[in-house]
Amino acid sequence: MRDSFIARLTELAATDPRIMLLTGDLGFGVLTDYAKRFPRQYLNVGVAEQNMTGLATGLALEGRIVFTYSIANFPTLRCLEQIRNDACYHGANVKVVAIGGGFSYGSLGISHHATEDLSIMRALPDITVVSPGDRWEAAEATEAIAGTPGACYLRLDKSFAPDTHEPNESFVLGRARTVRKGKDLTMIATGGILEVALKVADRLAVELLIECRVMSMHTISPIDHDAIGAACAQTHGIVTLEEHTIQGGLGSAVAEVCMDQHLKPRLFRRIGLRAGFSSIVGDQQYLRTAYGLDDESVYTSVLDLFLKATNGETVYTGDLLTERYLNRDVKL
Repeated sequence: MRDSFIARLTELAATDPRIMLLTGDLGFGVLTDYAKRFPRQYLNVGVAEQNMTGLATGLALEGRIVFTYSIANFPTLRCLEQIRNDACYHGANVKVVAIGGGFSYGSLGISHHATEDLSIMRALPDITVVSPGDRWEAAEATEAIAGTPGACYLRLDKSFAPDTHEPNESFVLGRARTVRKGKDLTMIATGGILEVALKVADRLAVELLIECRVMSMHTISPIDHDAIGAACAQTHGIVTLEEHTIQGGLGSAVAEVCMDQHLKPRLFRRIGLRAGFSSIVGDQQYLRTAYGLDDESVYTSVLDLFLKATNGETVYTGDLLTERYLNRDVKL
């Protein structure tokens, strides 16, 4: 995703001299071409992320559109006060870019696991929070936040789903994308783990004849109330999937929308990290498996949801979803 980000940012910088990129002493190789082409639109501030955010705010208040760039938690959690008091409070055009969402840098340990950032960033006033699921979304989100006034957060992932966009499709901040149609169940995912949601949906279709709608909730704040409402009304339940804590993350945001709109999905489950730190070290796929976020674990969790909801009985008269489930030989 970071390659898609820098490619689109390079295109934008070529036509808009207001765009600047600040890095916290990383991105060598990735940012080399950009730095060479636009030396007056690029600064390496060193390992000083809080200073980077303050500097970005000052430049933004002088008319620049400033992107800050660093790994996982460093441009976000380390800079939370500066993002809140400087950028958000003053409505500055500071676009915080974190590469390595979730377990992307899993082998470097808890300091590099970005698993609370969405919860924290979406709690800030006057900020747009974006977590694309594939490379197309990453590129489109880059351009979209460049044109959005005020502070924005762009969370990029090492993993990504296959490109799902249709020809001439428009990317709109705050509007979820339905990347797989279905009437039985809705799975809402954010970030690169969208790839897992798509694989699980394929398996549900083949093994249980369950038509699973898959939505990419690329914008966490503002979140798409209409898409969530439609999922409640048109399908039998909602499962949220995120490589992030369920405390205040995507699942919490979706649940809040349902409660605020007096909607009650017949089935509902949040799949993500539970209590405690992700203290295991390993690559992204290894950690997904360890914490129940891999294809097999998510598939099993969805089946477990159906099993507990039905308790072995047809709970919805004439409900094709339940009938299909009960008539299959499912091994958990």
